[in-house]
Amino acid sequence: MPTAAKLFAAIAFALVAAVAAHFYALDLPEGRSAGLLREVSALVGAACGWVIMGRAAHRSRSRVDAMGTGIRTSLTIVVVVMVIFAIVDVLGRAMKGRYKTPLDAILGVFEQAMVLAPPLAQPDVLGVLLLGGLIGGAVAHWAGKRWN
Repeated sequence: MPTAAKLFAAIAFALVAAVAAHFYALDLPEGRSAGLLREVSALVGAACGWVIMGRAAHRSRSRVDAMGTGIRTSLTIVVVVMVIFAIVDVLGRAMKGRYKTPLDAILGVFEQAMVLAPPLAQPDVLGVLLLGGLIGGAVAHWAGKRWN
């Protein structure tokens, strides 16, 4: 059921994911294209904000609890986006015949996720994710209390 908290959470975390993806794209190695990173990240951010943070905003006893859930939502966005792009990359490689067995391709997803992970450790990306998670959680909590 749509609520104000879910709507505010979806908008807030779509923004957080898009801004974090932008800073992530700036730190990519030379020659690596960002492609649809920002758009996919914003879509995943909106979905995670709606499902995870929006649902938890009503159950949060305090703003601090909601902010903690906001950080969890940010981390969930990162994991989901990394897995999506790792799978897409592995599927492209599999179509070119680079994997001998399906197990090699499955292991390739985890290997590719590890290749995508280092730019996440940049301070600007971490700062956007953590601060955005805190603010997004507080905004969703406020909307849930305001229009309950």
